[in-house]
Amino acid sequence: MSTLTLTIVIVFVIGYMCIALETLTKVNKAAVALLMMVACWTLYMFDPGNFPLGVTTEQISAAASAAIEGHLGSTATTLFFLMGAMTIVETVDQNGGFNFVRDMMKTKSKKALLWRITILTFFLSAILDNMTTAIVMVMILRKLIDNRKDRLIYASLIIIAANSGGAFSPIGDVTTIMLWNKSLITAAGVIKELFIPSLISIAVPAYLLSFHLKGEISSKANLGAAEVHNDFTDGQRKAVFWLGVGGLIFVPIFKSITHLPPFIGILLVLGVLWTATEVFYRRHGEESLTGGTQKRISYIISRIDMGTILFFLGILMAVACLQEVGVLTAVGKGLNTTFDGNHYLVTGLIGVLSSIVDNVPLVAGCMGMYPMAEVGDMAQDGIFWQLLAYCAGVGGSMLIIGSAAGVVVMGLEKITFGWYMKNITWIAFIGYVLGIIAYWVQKSVIGF
Repeated sequence: MSTLTLTIVIVFVIGYMCIALETLTKVNKAAVALLMMVACWTLYMFDPGNFPLGVTTEQISAAASAAIEGHLGSTATTLFFLMGAMTIVETVDQNGGFNFVRDMMKTKSKKALLWRITILTFFLSAILDNMTTAIVMVMILRKLIDNRKDRLIYASLIIIAANSGGAFSPIGDVTTIMLWNKSLITAAGVIKELFIPSLISIAVPAYLLSFHLKGEISSKANLGAAEVHNDFTDGQRKAVFWLGVGGLIFVPIFKSITHLPPFIGILLVLGVLWTATEVFYRRHGEESLTGGTQKRISYIISRIDMGTILFFLGILMAVACLQEVGVLTAVGKGLNTTFDGNHYLVTGLIGVLSSIVDNVPLVAGCMGMYPMAEVGDMAQDGIFWQLLAYCAGVGGSMLIIGSAAGVVVMGLEKITFGWYMKNITWIAFIGYVLGIIAYWVQKSVIGF
């Protein structure tokens, strides 16, 4: 490892620590992430070890720019997906599309609400994806719970449930989609063998967190959920819901038909929903609207939390730099050597790492290091690939910035890194380990 490569790693670690200590430094995590990204790629540019000998400065500049633009392209697809999904969900919510869903969630018991949120988030994230599901559930949660302390518990559970639900579905998480597209796992195989481990990984944390919730939900919070003002008729609200949420469900189908990136499908749904709501508003007349123009998509887009988007950009691009210089690949090979090919330990540790750095480059690195075999643990639907899907997905719950769902909820609910680590990390870790044990029992004891 060259001196500049080591410096890149040090810069990343320092930047990550500043993000983790945001409550102490009082510096916005998005600003730190952007500085970290720029510093890492600038150091990459001046490291001669990253380029062939004898090349000119112009050629180095062109090669570095090509590397940055290549990673930026894949990062941008995630960011556009995030912006589109946030806009769609906010539009559905602002126009009363989630009214009947909130009615289904209404209960006086805090513990009963916890289990309803857990079950709905778990299964919804398998149909949609964990990031979109987290957005939907947090929007609903805001209408039901006024108490800040309780809402942090529910929001944390949403993160764990969304990641666990996404792990057993081929379309529930970016990493499972990657493995599925490369034919390393099959839809039937991953659902059949990862459902029970994923279920355990959320059932246990939900049970432990239920002890933090006592008594009943205040009547004021429930009343607020019922009094959602909107301008559309009941039929129009349902149309908005099905165009929005139904459209999100359609995105994986659109991808399987066209083979285009998921963000294209998201933009299609956004365009259709935007057109439909404009038609609805035109029929009502601008002057009769309860919220004026504030419920229209043209206004909702202007309120997107750009801080979260830029934070996500900085983190993903900084991790991409680590991938480009080979650090992540070296870590993966080191794990395989250290643990003598024990796939439970290797993938288990990869899951822990996925809570620290983004799971996408980790899984991408593993896919490059370990080619698919005809038979054995590395075969299609083999132990290694299924454990990788589970660990990379569920492992991200252990830290709030370890998954897209966590980053989104962190931005929406302003959950601090320190609070999550102190109160939730150990609970998520217990569920994570018990899920791996359940998978081992299935494969080695029951022979399932």
